[in-house]
Amino acid sequence: MCVVGFVYSLLTGRYSGSTESIIDLDMRVMQEKDFASRLIEKETGELSDAFWNATLIQNLDTSSTGSPYFNVFLAALVKANDHGFLSADTHVTNLITIKGDVHHWYPKDYLKKGGLSRGKYNQIANMVYMESTINIQVGNRAPEVYMQTVMNQIQNGTFLYGGISNDVQLKENLRMNCIPESLLHGNLDNYEQFLMERRKLMAEKMKGYYQGL
Repeated sequence: MCVVGFVYSLLTGRYSGSTESIIDLDMRVMQEKDFASRLIEKETGELSDAFWNATLIQNLDTSSTGSPYFNVFLAALVKANDHGFLSADTHVTNLITIKGDVHHWYPKDYLKKGGLSRGKYNQIANMVYMESTINIQVGNRAPEVYMQTVMNQIQNGTFLYGGISNDVQLKENLRMNCIPESLLHGNLDNYEQFLMERRKLMAEKMKGYYQGL
């Protein structure tokens, strides 16, 4: 229950301002009712369908990798034992704790050359955990280029980016990392659409994680 309460506070930003006053309020209320009852009461009011389907998606519109929303998303990946992007067997847990890179799904240099600002190319919806070697191999290629290479390697068995060897593995990896299949062949023209669609998938994953605690 304590973990649920902690994640709830991250999602709602409950202690992000006037922390001492809010803690004092919660302590007074919990003298009258138990923690679980208090949490259910707050969830009912603050974690409605409107929060998951609209507010959270809006909150994911940020370029801060220190955002509590990004941290909850990463926790969801870890809890699900998900693989890193384009990894056949390396888990996000290992990438976070040992050797992984936070990779721009649309590479940073590619977006910078397209005239996008730092706040645009560093959106957390453009971030995935990836093995360093794969990140280096992808370089500054557009998604429409490197994802086509991934699909080609499935067909011809010549592996350049990771070890995903069949369509089922690829689809599962995309699902794990909340990458919209409809936008695999991305370019500058559909970057904003990609961000919007990925935020929705990220919010769905975060909802499932929270409700499964």
